Amino acid sequence: MDKSLTETEWKARLTSEQYRVLREAGTERPWTSPLNEEKRPGEFVCAGCGALLYRSADKFDSGCGWPSFTRADGEIIERPDHSHGMVRTELLCGNCGGHLGHVFDDGPLPTGKRHCINGVSLAFEPESE
Repeated sequence: MDKSLTETEWKARLTSEQYRVLREAGTERPWTSPLNEEKRPGEFVCAGCGALLYRSADKFDSGCGWPSFTRADGEIIERPDHSHGMVRTELLCGNCGGHLGHVFDDGPLPTGKRHCINGVSLAFEPESE
């Protein structure tokens, strides 16, 4: 995927909600993503560019309202986020730079991390049978 897509090209490729979250660092409403309930084996890829981000083996029910993972399995960029009067670590797709969500230090073992990801930033690809 070319990181140099224009905003017009991104708008043509993504739904309005995907654009708001991935390209404008928005947040989807909690409990709205069908991926919260996705339990099949497979991979979660970036909805913007298709890059592998997470595997279902690392997904867990955090009760926060967004799909949560203990670790990434693809290239993720972490950067400080000081928006909304908070100090957090933002997660971006390492391939296209799309906003995914944030990482917190309140996840289960083995990592103790919770990658709290907007479901609209992801697409699910079930494992082949």
